[in-house]
Amino acid sequence: MPKYIIEREIPGASKLTAAELKGISQKSCSVLNAMGPQIQWMHSYVAGDKIYCVYIAPSEKMVRDHATQGGFPANRVTQIASIIDPTTSE
Repeated sequence: MPKYIIEREIPGASKLTAAELKGISQKSCSVLNAMGPQIQWMHSYVAGDKIYCVYIAPSEKMVRDHATQGGFPANRVTQIASIIDPTTSE
């Protein structure tokens, strides 16, 4: 199943409170539950004015549908080609 990284431009994202991040997470999970098990949210990184999310989904369209239904921006959706880490050098 393909993995995608989603870049969401949200001004002040890194200044969102724990309660605000919890609310965003709850909304996302609610939409995901309604969409079914084919799409999964792995994790997200909050940095500056952006949130970068990693999803597993059968298509970019499904990722964009989740964003639309949740009311989240999906400014850039890119399929992940490879994952590397320090063990890649071994």
